[in-house]
Amino acid sequence: MSHPKPFATVAIVALLTFASRSIADDRPNILLIVGDDMGFADIGVNGCKDIPTPHIDALAAAGVRCTNGYDSAPYCSPTRAGMLTGRYQTRFGHEMNPGQDKPNKRDAKKVGAGSKEEEEALESTGEDGLPVTETLMAKRFKDAGYATGLVGKWHLGSAPQFRPQARGFDDFYGFLGGSHGYFPDAKPLMLRGEEKVHEKEYLTDAFGREASEFIDRNSDKPFFLYLAFNAVHTPMNATDDRLEKFKDIKDEKRRTYAAMMSAMDDNIGKVLDKVHEKGLDNKTLVFFISDNGGPTMKGTTINASRNDPFRGSKRTTLEGGIRVPFFCRWPGHVPVGKLYEEPVIQLDILPTALAAAGIEAPASAKLDGFDLLPYFNGKESKGPHDTLYWRFGPQMAIRRGDWKLVRYDPVADGDSGVVSEPKLYNLKDDVGEKQDLIKNEPEKAKELQAAWDKWNELNVRPLWGNDVVLKKKAKAAKTASAAE
Repeated sequence: MSHPKPFATVAIVALLTFASRSIADDRPNILLIVGDDMGFADIGVNGCKDIPTPHIDALAAAGVRCTNGYDSAPYCSPTRAGMLTGRYQTRFGHEMNPGQDKPNKRDAKKVGAGSKEEEEALESTGEDGLPVTETLMAKRFKDAGYATGLVGKWHLGSAPQFRPQARGFDDFYGFLGGSHGYFPDAKPLMLRGEEKVHEKEYLTDAFGREASEFIDRNSDKPFFLYLAFNAVHTPMNATDDRLEKFKDIKDEKRRTYAAMMSAMDDNIGKVLDKVHEKGLDNKTLVFFISDNGGPTMKGTTINASRNDPFRGSKRTTLEGGIRVPFFCRWPGHVPVGKLYEEPVIQLDILPTALAAAGIEAPASAKLDGFDLLPYFNGKESKGPHDTLYWRFGPQMAIRRGDWKLVRYDPVADGDSGVVSEPKLYNLKDDVGEKQDLIKNEPEKAKELQAAWDKWNELNVRPLWGNDVVLKKKAKAAKTASAAE
């Protein structure tokens, strides 16, 4: 048997390597941009008049704008957990923000532990954080040969096993918690990987800088970049030059909010300019969303955002808490200037990105989202979701077609206390959720409640947080045990 000479072997290997790189280089970059606590009505394309957002508006106009775009939670961390896994976060217990009071494991077991998956999740997390049993978007892209980076807010656990670089991110510049000051050297200090950094720029500008530099470093290979701004989350910090730009806004908090929103818009423009400078426009799939609706409830944490025309706020399952700006741009691959009216959810971002990159998720991933590309391109006439679901502690919601059944926290109406009884709205006629139709359409309410109950069977109890139902069951179990 003859054997190839060493030179021939090297040539064959080089040819195969070149071919594999050429194939890899044809795969699109993924750029996922997330705003924090934005009001739905606070960008130009959604009717904002007092805050110019030219770069966000241009991004929306250059691709598909989803008018019924949702998050699977009305809160920062659960939304991110769902987005990065492509699964309803209630499937694995990440229902609340990390750091809230945990249900007592012993009491949970007393009232019935539930599925084996629930038991594994309860035991695997230790400290609060996105369960390590879940595979994140970054890991799926890293395993496929992508450069992966996170710039900005993490909020998915600060213990070593939960941190970005343990979950698939090659590069990380940002902070681990849920909020952070914007001025230089705000505490805690920024992290570059595991190293503390004294940041000297206004934080939103620093995140734009870091994201642009990541693109610079990785422009010759496919990359996944998750750019998670903490703007416009509190604290309300803005630079003097941007405050001066909005001096005609009389309300001080709204003026500061406008300056912070403008800073984020400026830096989104900067990052997209870098994509253009590198000749990567047609090769970069860009998503933009907010992590929940604006916090319009009464209290010290509000940021002067607006969710018009919706009722409700961050922290509620009314439309104002869960319906968000949702755009997708990929020149040559999705339509330009299209309004997509069917309901979509942030869980769809992962399967869409994987499909664009030619990466197949295993069946064991149990993704709840769908690849949106055939829907955006008109290859599928019906929407991807027959029904969407929400569970947030004692709050719930289900949307099927134009009908929505919801139990919500009355903080949406400037109050707080007992969560509402189920209410039924027709969103086609009543997007502001003002006319409860449950007495007029009792069968529709029963149908939706039954569908939600069936979906909820696949969820697990929260790993932490104010699970009112669990606590009541645990208390009842203790009382019954004492009576015995």
